[in-house]
Order: sequence, then C-alpha cells, then structure tokens
Amino acid sequence: MFEQEIKNNRKEMINHLQKLIQIPSVDGSPSPGKPFGDAPARALEYLLDLGKALGFKTKNVDGYCGYLEFGKGSEMVGIIGHLDVVPEGENWTYPPFSGTLADGKIYGRGAIDDKGPVIASLYAMKAVKDFCEKENITLSKRIRLIVGLNEEKDWQCIHYYQSHEETPIIGFSPDADFPCIYAEKGIFTEYFTMDYSSFARQTKEPMKMTLSHLDDHKNAINVVPKLASAVIKINRDYMSMEKVVSHITNLLAKEPEISTPWKEEISSGTFEVVSLNEEEIKIISYGVQAHAAHPDLGVNAISHLLMLLAKLFEEVNPKDNMIPILSFFMEKIGTDFSGSLCGIDSEDESGRLTLNVGNLSFEENTISIGCNLRVPVTVDPMTIHDKFQDMVKDYPFVQTGEPEIKDPLYVSPNSTLVQTLCHIYNETTGTNEKPIAIGGATYARAFPNCISFGANLPRQKDMCHQTDEFISVDNLVLASLIYAKAIYALGK
Repeated sequence: MFEQEIKNNRKEMINHLQKLIQIPSVDGSPSPGKPFGDAPARALEYLLDLGKALGFKTKNVDGYCGYLEFGKGSEMVGIIGHLDVVPEGENWTYPPFSGTLADGKIYGRGAIDDKGPVIASLYAMKAVKDFCEKENITLSKRIRLIVGLNEEKDWQCIHYYQSHEETPIIGFSPDADFPCIYAEKGIFTEYFTMDYSSFARQTKEPMKMTLSHLDDHKNAINVVPKLASAVIKINRDYMSMEKVVSHITNLLAKEPEISTPWKEEISSGTFEVVSLNEEEIKIISYGVQAHAAHPDLGVNAISHLLMLLAKLFEEVNPKDNMIPILSFFMEKIGTDFSGSLCGIDSEDESGRLTLNVGNLSFEENTISIGCNLRVPVTVDPMTIHDKFQDMVKDYPFVQTGEPEIKDPLYVSPNSTLVQTLCHIYNETTGTNEKPIAIGGATYARAFPNCISFGANLPRQKDMCHQTDEFISVDNLVLASLIYAKAIYALGK
C-alpha cells in the first residue's frame, strides 16, 4: 500500500541524500550549540528543515541530536539513526563528499552509514503519514525518527537524548543489515601504553636506533587503518642509513607475514621508506580500510607497521634494549584479528571475537596502541581486561588503562519484534532469510525492545567505513518501502 508513493519520491530521496552527503559531518571542534562541530550541526539542520517541509514536528535537542515526529498517542515507536560519519580516507573513485550518482549508485561518505538509511526512513514515515491522513487512520503510537551526531565516536549524542527526552517503547535502528539483527556483540576498547623515556633511561647499552614518532593519521578506533607511519632516529656512530634500509628490505623478503597477501590490491605498495635527513628515516605502511567489525575485509596498516618495527628493532638493537611494547605486540597481538595469540579467542551464536588495532601514537614520551574488540554476547569483557593486565606484567613499562565497554545487545530471535520485522522483509522481497547477529554496534542497544534493521541486503558487501562507500538507488527505495511497512505494523 506504500509502493507507489515511495516510487514517486525516488528523485526526492536521491536529491536530498546527495545534499546530505555533501555536508562533511565528521566530528569537529565544539562551539556553543554545536558540541560536535559545525558540519554535524549543519547536517542536523538540513534534515530538520526537510522534515518540517514534509509536515513533521521537529526538535533540535541542544545540538546533540534531533528528532522528527508525527502521530498521536502516549506511546512511541523510535527509529534511531545518525548523521555523523567517519573520516573519508583516501583513493576514492569519486570525491567522498560529492554524493555522485553513477551506475545506479550514490557514492559518498555516509551513503550507507547512515545518511542513506535515515533518508529512507524519513520518506517511509512520509508514506505512512500520507496514507493514514488519506484513509483517515490513526495509529495508536507516535512515530519518531531520532538522529544522533556522535555515533562514530562515543555516543554522547544518544546519552544526551536518553537523559533529556522520551524513550521509545519499541523500535529499530536502520544502521546494519536486513533481514534484521537480533544480537550485537559487546564492544571493548583497550589501550596499551609505555613510558618510553623511562625505558630509554634504563638501557645498559647504546641504542643503534630509536623511535621518534608514530602516527595513525587520525584513524578512528572503529576503522581498520589504511595508513600508519613511524620515524626512526639512527645513531650514526653504530649504524648507517643504508644499513637500516638493507635490514628492512631483508626482513620483508624473508618475513612475508610482516607484509600482506593482499599486496596487489594496494597500488602504492605495502611499505614505503623515506629518508628525512641524515639521521631519520620514515616508514609508511599502507593498508586497506574497513569497518572494525569486519577486520577480515581490510588490511591493517598499524599491525603490519608494528610487526615490521618489532622485527627490525629485535634484529638491530642489543637484546636488552628491545622496546617492550613492540615485543608485547609481536608476541601477543600481531596481525591476527581473532585474539588467539593472547588466548582470548572465543565464539558463540553471535559470532567470533574480532580484534582491530585502530590507534597508534607517540606523544609526550608515551607510546600508545589502541585495540577495538567485538566480543561475543556470552563473554564478559572484563575477563579479557584481566587477561591483558596479567600479560603486560611480563613486559616492563607496558600498562593498560581502564577499558571502554559497550554492553552487547540480545533480543530473542523468537520475540515478536524480531519475527515481525523479519517477516516484513521476507514478504516484501519474496525471500526466506533468518535473523542474524553482527559485530557492529548500533543505537538499538541504547533502548529497550529495539533492534537494528537494514539497510544492507543479505550477502551484499558491507561498504560501511570503506573507500567508495555507496548505496544503490534501488536499495534505497527498497529500504524505504520495508521501513514504511515496519512503521505501520509497529505503530498500529
């Protein structure tokens, strides 16, 4: 009953999604009324203005988030999405904030995560609102589209909403996969640090080379890093520039696991070595960007850089001068993303544990390595933290901090909500898909009786956080139709 109106709105959806993508809503510097910077604030205002034009009640919640609503009733259905995006990355076919339409696809950062699904949800609401007005039908619940601006970082936006606004009694987040998600792994972030100056003071023999800089190039912790670099300072009394380069070349030749089997996919090569001056050499590691929930889809530039550095320092410097945090990384983390090296690998019906090394820095004499883990729903993340704490005791000067934890989501696959949404998807598409579990985190876990629902299609490559992120126009329109049916079913 909503098909024709949604088809009629196809051009509008394309146009508004393109304009929304053109707002580069990466987290920025806060200012009054704009806690996440100017661009996210502009994205919110664009959506709220569009909502007003389409006849919805709207509210900007102090710049943290906003909502669009229609209907009456004491209870509310929530659709929870976000307008912020991760940094664009490099090597796009089309400019990442252009919203280019090509080959039936809309390209740009946020196209599938999560601006496209938000636009699909908005026009689904419009279809339901217009249908109810035309047929003189009153839903028993209000319908509210809630949009946050800080989902890709630490969820301040949704926490602010929770403490200031009404909580939906049921709903979904259009920020994952169809047919629907009944479980989302827990998210656990741990930082390992080392006081490099204290280590350097206790070395008994002169260092032939030392670290002077590490950089993850502003990579988000929930992204498989595409680029990482290190600067090494050479003690020319003991080592020449040519000798260091020779060591690196030999290591890559005899230690292929330091490199990557996907080397042919990286046009610029896996590593680049650059002489900065007579004493310093820069090593740049190139990877393939992906979402941290799917580290197997990417190539981790930080992991490969740290493995190379660990092997290099182990070979060149005296054994007693091996940098402890590099030894720890090589022996307990490495390039494996299952956690098996440190004995934390686990699996249940929500899937296997995954580990992404997402942050790397060397500031104020402290080396820091940040790891983002997706933990099966039956595993207590604190047991992982305890294991990490025990492990670093064997590595002088290496410490862990307080972990950042997001609890998992689990709704029985037999629940009314899961069964209803899954049925709507299958009925609309003529398929027989089953509810699934994922490693990603959506706003669904912020509210009771809420699950994630679309907009990626089953077995479709997940372009979330990847270069050349896109949503196909057909997928956008199909998602809007599915969401309209879901809104109507949940709102009755």
